[in-house]
Amino acid sequence: MLGHMIDKYRSFAQLARAEASGTDYRISSVERPESPVVVVAPHGGGIEVGTSELAALIAGDDHSLFAFEGLKPYGRNRDLHITSHRFDHPECVALVQRSAVALGVHGCIGESQIYVGGLDGELAALMAHQLSLAGFRVSAEGHRYPGLNPLNICNRGRLGRGAQIEVTRDLRDVAARPAIAMAVRVAIADYVEAFER
Repeated sequence: MLGHMIDKYRSFAQLARAEASGTDYRISSVERPESPVVVVAPHGGGIEVGTSELAALIAGDDHSLFAFEGLKPYGRNRDLHITSHRFDHPECVALVQRSAVALGVHGCIGESQIYVGGLDGELAALMAHQLSLAGFRVSAEGHRYPGLNPLNICNRGRLGRGAQIEVTRDLRDVAARPAIAMAVRVAIADYVEAFER
């Protein structure tokens, strides 16, 4: 989330009427029905740089993945940002609604910090714990990115609650991504194990 700038588009349908798929943006979607988990990067590509790559690392070969990626020249992708509680790409919403566990991956301003949020306090706490163990500075409450709107894409799964991470630009770099993804994957595995018991 890039501060509190006003979005140009209030829905995906509005964006799709004005922007060209394949030129201005692209969709990457992989459904793995054997996993209860979907990882979503609604502001990937050039919108919040590094978030689609991070989401793909978290999903790995076992979880479902949806990324909306801005393809415009540098500095022009902000137009493609649809805030999370209005992010209503039909394929994404359907995929999330079929999944028990949804995780949103976002970029935010600041330095060397990860903010954990979402209505699923248990998953958020597990992620905060694993990310802290991995040596990252994590904030789990009282921050600007709580992710508590029920319409937030991460909260639209089968259980009506999910989690999100907001990652500062420096930690979305190639060097930091694998460690973040590994910590989040461990948290998801612990959560799913408890959930399926």
